[in-house]
Amino acid sequence: MQRTKSNSLHSEALHHLVGGVNSPVRAFKSVHGNPIYFDKASGAIVTDVDGNEYVDFVQSWGPLVHGHSHPKIIDLVYQKMQNGTSFGAPHIGEIELAKRVKQRFTFMDKVRFVSSGTEAVMSAVRLARGYTGRDLLIKFEGCYHGHVDSLMVNSGSGLATFGIASSPGIPKDTVATTLVAPLDDEEAVEFLFKEHGEDIAAVVIEPLPANNGLLVQRHEYLAKLRSLCDEHGSLLIFDEVISGFRFKDGSYGDMSGVTPDITALGKVIGGGLPVGAYGARSEIMESLSPLGPVYQAGTLSGNPLAMAAGIMTLDLLDEQAYDRLEELGQLLQVNVEPILEKHGNPMRLVRRGSLFWFSPGSDNPPPRADQIPSNAGVLYSDVHKGLLEKGYMLAPSAYEIGFIATVHDEEHILGMVHALDEVLTELEVK
Repeated sequence: MQRTKSNSLHSEALHHLVGGVNSPVRAFKSVHGNPIYFDKASGAIVTDVDGNEYVDFVQSWGPLVHGHSHPKIIDLVYQKMQNGTSFGAPHIGEIELAKRVKQRFTFMDKVRFVSSGTEAVMSAVRLARGYTGRDLLIKFEGCYHGHVDSLMVNSGSGLATFGIASSPGIPKDTVATTLVAPLDDEEAVEFLFKEHGEDIAAVVIEPLPANNGLLVQRHEYLAKLRSLCDEHGSLLIFDEVISGFRFKDGSYGDMSGVTPDITALGKVIGGGLPVGAYGARSEIMESLSPLGPVYQAGTLSGNPLAMAAGIMTLDLLDEQAYDRLEELGQLLQVNVEPILEKHGNPMRLVRRGSLFWFSPGSDNPPPRADQIPSNAGVLYSDVHKGLLEKGYMLAPSAYEIGFIATVHDEEHILGMVHALDEVLTELEVK
């Protein structure tokens, strides 16, 4: 495929934007080539500025569960736009979307909308600290919660410890409030609570870690976190920014049988527009201003266009839609696993519903980030390039997951599987 216009635009962007992009992974640094500049998108297909078309399994990193430019979502947003793009004041759309969120996350009594998943987790952490009157957090290596200072922390040395900043610009005092443990390690979390239990405000975790691979956790492990929080008076925060609304049976917390105190959401609830949310029982949420002392605000929080997109997105996620997503996920799984086995399992497929990840290596997929092979990106970069040349777009990172949308069809799935077979064969010949 020729990408002359994309390459030219990227050269221009380098003069005006940091690295030519507004979010680092878009720079394609971990895969071959320059970023692709897109011109339009519809359904499962994206078209770049050079006219190349790709079947998209990124879907804007998850929000587009019904694909690009869904006509019912576009129509509702357009209708609302005629009445104004932003009020900075209450409107009925906030109430309607909150009702729909609570229908699926039944432990929530109250919801607060924000503008991103990062903001949702940041606010949930502040709320937990304000509610408990404590400062320390426990997070887990391999879980990404957005670029919040206190959560941009990697593990230090030892069994489980205060971490180290994973980015310059994060004060040491901020890092000192975050404890880091490995995933799927009950002993490590027990140790942290034994040492610091009276000072731990919250444990924050993706119950289905999906930002550093798809690292499926045992339900018993999540239940252990719940019991430790209960024992020590700490709150349990589930970050379901990615996993939220991806499953027919409810939240991932429901599926695991574990109820958190606070859940952070994003992506799907905005239907392609910037939205985040967090919610909990009334006792906790009423610690927020204007009812309580914990302050959090946002000019564009509850934006009417974003609320409209979220309302229609969730209304379209009926039982038939979830059944279709699972059907397509199963189609991918039953067809791609024999292909991977044929090539000696250079990767393994991990799938939960409409979320999937190609776990590098022939071993069983790991539940922990430190068990992912250090050379994970080497093969993936070649696979990504090969699939892209054949018209199939996966995320430009070995650690990011893929998303199936209701607008994908059998041809899209089987076409990608066939292309993967061809790419792996070509790589073996080399």
